[in-house]
Amino acid sequence: MRILGLSAFYHDSAAALVEDGRIVAAAQEERFTRKKHDSGYPGEAIAYCLAEAGTTLDAVDHVAFYDKPFLKFERLLETYLSMAPRGFASFRMAIPVWIKEKLFQKALLGKKLKEAAPDIDWEAKLLFAEHHQSHAASAFYPSPFERALVLTMDGVGEWATTSAGIGAGKDLEIVREIHWPHSIGLLYSAFTYYCGFKVNSGEYKLMGLAPYGEPRFAQTILDHVIDLKPDGSFRLDQSYFDYCTGLTMTSEKFHALFGAPPRAPDKERLEQRHMDLAASIQAVTEEIVLRLVRDLARSSGEKNLCLAGGVALNCVANGKVLRDGAFEKLWVQPAAGDAGGALGAALTAYHGYKGQPRRLNGAADGMQGAYLGPAYSQEDIEARLTGAGAVFETLGEQAVIAATADAIAAGQAVGWFQGRMEFGPRALGGRSILGDPRSPSMQKTLNLKVKYRESFRPFAPSVLREDLADWFELDADSPYMMIVAPVQGERRRAMTDDEQALFGIDKLNVVRSEIPAITHVDYSARIQTVHEETNPRYHALLEAFKARTGCPVIINTSFNVRGEPIVCTPEDAFRCFMGTELDLLVVGDCLLEKSAQDPALKISYEDRFELD
Repeated sequence: MRILGLSAFYHDSAAALVEDGRIVAAAQEERFTRKKHDSGYPGEAIAYCLAEAGTTLDAVDHVAFYDKPFLKFERLLETYLSMAPRGFASFRMAIPVWIKEKLFQKALLGKKLKEAAPDIDWEAKLLFAEHHQSHAASAFYPSPFERALVLTMDGVGEWATTSAGIGAGKDLEIVREIHWPHSIGLLYSAFTYYCGFKVNSGEYKLMGLAPYGEPRFAQTILDHVIDLKPDGSFRLDQSYFDYCTGLTMTSEKFHALFGAPPRAPDKERLEQRHMDLAASIQAVTEEIVLRLVRDLARSSGEKNLCLAGGVALNCVANGKVLRDGAFEKLWVQPAAGDAGGALGAALTAYHGYKGQPRRLNGAADGMQGAYLGPAYSQEDIEARLTGAGAVFETLGEQAVIAATADAIAAGQAVGWFQGRMEFGPRALGGRSILGDPRSPSMQKTLNLKVKYRESFRPFAPSVLREDLADWFELDADSPYMMIVAPVQGERRRAMTDDEQALFGIDKLNVVRSEIPAITHVDYSARIQTVHEETNPRYHALLEAFKARTGCPVIINTSFNVRGEPIVCTPEDAFRCFMGTELDLLVVGDCLLEKSAQDPALKISYEDRFELD
């Protein structure tokens, strides 16, 4: 049985194909269209998924969509009616779009599918899951657990903004919900907007900025903005917000409470105040999540926890949840945002609607390391690079690994393009930029000369799973870079009194450990454990780097520049290589030295994409 799952029309459109319960393929549309957070119909992602399975749309049993547009429309109407006449301008803008497009998404989906497969009765094959059901399914069904508590937290689905479910075997039941307009995700997004970052893409910047500040506004938030109960339930004072009926996230009352209007990102520098605001909302978010998790563990009696929804991308909070110990084990869906809803919709249809049993493999999860996107044969890679005008040398696998390890150890920045592309926002050794974590200057170099992004943003370490506990205060798998944990104490460097007295961004260049390029200002790191079973070539590269340096850790950041989707094809990789100050590109068994390339192919990549 084949089920195609789709998410589309809001942000992060994606497609996923499930065949007899096994995840065959999944990819975001943005990777093919090169439009960040592409919200359009995921036609190219669908075509890829079908090609990967060696099938056609005619052979798909059902197509499952990740939410229910009519319920969203009901929320829109009820919200505006309850607050009228306030918000009429916003209502006037939204309603024509809903009536013309979003309300009739079933017809739109049917039309698109019929264009590709005109002989199929798509009315009978189209299924719709609720938004939070899709998120929960994406977290539970691929997890390694027979039973688990499933917690979903995001901006909003149809009505739910936070939900808890119980998964057991093939069954998954939502048992508790918090409804719109009270939302952890929208609370965090309000501060994202207020600090001058883009909503639905800049939240991770706020999380990265938080350690530079002090949470001096946390109590103000708890006293005025949110009524947080001991069990983690909460209500937001809507007078501080404008997202229900307005065109912005925050109100004048919010601005008065925190002493200024929102930061204009193109005109105002980040100040200590913004760092303190970031630290404050991060602290409040962690407290909300911890209270929710503790109460759910107590009331449910479950030992395992699965997380999904956009808030589950807050890997700092995830690390706190794991260390808190309310649940024995934690698993986070790597595509926790709306893209993952496509996978969850397919799994909901297969296990829920069709009642098919769930088969655990007894050890690993069902995500295959999240390597669910396109791969390219060596022959295809060579043809594509040649067509792009690249100059390359083709080596055997061992020689490729040796040359790459040597380059990283020599301080070079390396583009690494291998195997299948990752599903979700993290590069995990398939489409990655790699560097030496021992270098005190590598974080700044990669941010400013390769990624063209803010200097404060941290980089993540990939570490051999077998060496994890020697370098980090974590002894649990983290294959998807979803958990932040501290660097081991003996690997740290004590700060001098003068360094301790520094504020804000001035802390950035202080060497804090043996691996300063991935050690954040609070001695933490967002960790990816690398497993030989899921990515043998990347595992071998780490082993080779360890053999040369004694260090089993490599910097791993996504292969793209700021505002660009992660590269998908060898041509994407070569363009990015030629538009940045990367020193070496490794695509399959092909090695490309920057100095050997035709200078005429160099492009100005810095302004090529809209900033995120």
